[in-house]
Amino acid sequence: MIYPEFFEEKIRFNRVRELVKEQCLSSLGRERVDEMRFVTLHDVVQRWVNQTNEFKRICVEESSFPTSYYIDVRGPLNRIKVEGLFLEERELFDLRRSLLSVKEIVRFFKNKEEQNAYPYLREIAAKVMVYPYVFERIDAILNKFGKIKDNASPELARIRHEMVKKQGSVSRKMAAILNKARQDGLIEADVNVAIRDGRAVIPVPAGNKRKLSGIIHDESATGKTSFIEPTEIVEINNEIRELEYADRREVSRILIAFSDNIRPYLGDLIFSYEFLGIMDFIRAKAKFALQINAGLPNMVTHPEVNWEEATHPLLYLQHSAEGKEVVPLTIQLNREQRIVLISGPNAGGKSVCLQTVGLLQYMFQCGLLVPMDERSAIGIYKHIFIDIGDQQSIENDLSTYSSHLVNMKFFLKNGTPESLILIDEFGTGTEPALGGAIAESVLKEYNRMGLHGVITTHYTNLKHYASGAQGIVNGAMQFDTHQIKPLFKLLTGQPGSSFAFEIARKIGLPDHLLDSAKEQIGEDHINFDKHLREIARDKRYWEQKRDNIRRKDKQLEDVYDKYLSLLENSKNERKLIIEKARHEAEQLMANANKQIERTIREIKESQAEKERTKKARENLADLKVKLEKPDNQKHKIDREIERIKKRRKRKDEKEESQKENVATDARSDSEIGVKKQTSSTKTPHDDVIRKGDKVKLEGQSLPGEVMEVNGKNALVGFGHLITNVKTSRLQKMSNNEVKQALRVLNRPSVGAGVAEKVREKKLTFKPDIDVRGQRAEEAIQNVTEHIDDAAMCEVATVKILHGKGNGILRQMLREMLNTMPHVKSFKDEDIRFGGSGITIVEIDI
Repeated sequence: MIYPEFFEEKIRFNRVRELVKEQCLSSLGRERVDEMRFVTLHDVVQRWVNQTNEFKRICVEESSFPTSYYIDVRGPLNRIKVEGLFLEERELFDLRRSLLSVKEIVRFFKNKEEQNAYPYLREIAAKVMVYPYVFERIDAILNKFGKIKDNASPELARIRHEMVKKQGSVSRKMAAILNKARQDGLIEADVNVAIRDGRAVIPVPAGNKRKLSGIIHDESATGKTSFIEPTEIVEINNEIRELEYADRREVSRILIAFSDNIRPYLGDLIFSYEFLGIMDFIRAKAKFALQINAGLPNMVTHPEVNWEEATHPLLYLQHSAEGKEVVPLTIQLNREQRIVLISGPNAGGKSVCLQTVGLLQYMFQCGLLVPMDERSAIGIYKHIFIDIGDQQSIENDLSTYSSHLVNMKFFLKNGTPESLILIDEFGTGTEPALGGAIAESVLKEYNRMGLHGVITTHYTNLKHYASGAQGIVNGAMQFDTHQIKPLFKLLTGQPGSSFAFEIARKIGLPDHLLDSAKEQIGEDHINFDKHLREIARDKRYWEQKRDNIRRKDKQLEDVYDKYLSLLENSKNERKLIIEKARHEAEQLMANANKQIERTIREIKESQAEKERTKKARENLADLKVKLEKPDNQKHKIDREIERIKKRRKRKDEKEESQKENVATDARSDSEIGVKKQTSSTKTPHDDVIRKGDKVKLEGQSLPGEVMEVNGKNALVGFGHLITNVKTSRLQKMSNNEVKQALRVLNRPSVGAGVAEKVREKKLTFKPDIDVRGQRAEEAIQNVTEHIDDAAMCEVATVKILHGKGNGILRQMLREMLNTMPHVKSFKDEDIRFGGSGITIVEIDI
């Protein structure tokens, strides 16, 4: 291919690359987008586009595909190939999170094996190795916040335990010194401990700095305040500083040991990040395909363009944002129709058509899906040559026409039957007659070489040649001659007119100038262009006629099919109704016979006359004969059907009325019974809690016994647990309810295990919690869990030791406490026992 950078710029593939890059989740994927290149191997392109198409399905159909923590850790992993170097704490945390994403992606495709889904993507995932050992080692070192655990090693646990003890000693001594300084009047009453260079200091007025023994670490900007570290805690702070150094050395030793342990796996780990980058890259291509409404057309092994409803992706995005529609392109390039010579008016869409072919073919051979109907067929070209725009060069002494000639020469020298050429305004840039003659000769040679291509031109001699040459077909961009505007639709099989005079007249050039131009150009040329316009107009007219006839024929066929179906249904329904009516009439007659027989039997039993009975039988026979006569049968059937319907309706209404009366009576009896039972069982003072009553807590099923009642509170025994509860939270239980509750509680269940854990938690729970030295997020999490445990264990008061410092942690914890529903109130501890360094929380139990 010629000049790839120039080519990508002219067809705006660089903009496509930027849009794909915007869909990436990490630098891993963006690197792959930068490396995206034109490929001519059929198998490679087929694999790439199928991978993208499968991921497009995942984006549409799956919601569980992992998309978090696509972090590039290849740099740190490559660094620790050198012994003695190690991963930092943050890098180790990134390694764990990103490897977890890799693991989840591999598991996602592993779960799809039984369905045989996504075979191209599963092939990539099958090559990735995931080592549980690496996760185990990281989890042994880091906590869930990405910080080194205190128990990452025995030595680190000892150091941090000692550090906590020292810090506690410093806090106690500092509080004592601070109180004494206040009593001695050396500092103001509201002064608290401050931190300078990581050391706890006391702000002292400059006039009193000699009265407090210690080391001055800093002064205020005005010099009125000195920050003094008291002598009593200097040595302890020094010891703490040494412990901090020891902590850092031990952490480094742990990280070095970890890096040594995973060094044998570095190759597979780095490949995991290559895999993560590939997944990010393919996902970005799939997301871009959804953005431009792209799909996967049929792929053929030979050079071919057989596209239906293809659209320029960038034009599609621009028009979609503006609420406009893009006119799709339908075009064919094959063995019989290798070159399409497009003519038509300026600004009619010729160049857009040319760029659409170049961009979509280039995108496809870079592994991207293309926006066209999936019934389309697309092949693979070895080269794509392009000549679009003005490429003059002062350095190379090239004019506009010379640059076109250089490109034509290059195409002639390097073109093959597997090359696709795209030439805009073929032959322009010099005297029209000479330029047209040279362009025609070059076009003949391109045709002889068997090149495929799309060429735009205004030259009449090229249109004449294309109309008679085998392998070349004329194409015209359609134009609305009534409204004098382009339609941007390609029509192959005929040349197009430039509509120069029509456009000039619409713009407003005087008629005498246009008449003069017609005389200069000659009658033959005017007639040729006129005939082209007439052919285009007539073809458009007859195409509209044909479409109308086709549409009306389709409507007539639909109506005909609909009426045939309705007629058939009507016949079937009529037949069914008649059969049903005849059957019901026969049944009615049979029932009538039975009724008459029953009447006769009753008459006999009542000792009636025989003559009367005989006459009744004769009347019945006459009635039956009349009903069975052909001329009366239809009317009889109709009348019987109506009578049957009315009788059924009355019967249904009667039954429904009876059901409602029965239901009403039953409800009344039930309500009366309930009222009686309630009035008989309910006694005055039934809700009063007394000593010895069986009770349960609201919302609970565990029964207990009231041991003592003190006003609004009661001492209740629940098994081995005795607790003080408000009587308003208790509900009395009958003996049967107690037995039933005990039977339920004695069943083995998850609830029994939970209850046992709650009882164990109550026995071991400590109401105080120390969060000094913890990060804000960690401290908030720990305090939240501690308050929840306290509420569960029914502990009324909890102490939170957070220290004073700058008061930031204290403020954040109190903001959190304000949001907890079971926190009744909170306040500072008494100044003698820690003051604002401790928060006392009252819990509503």
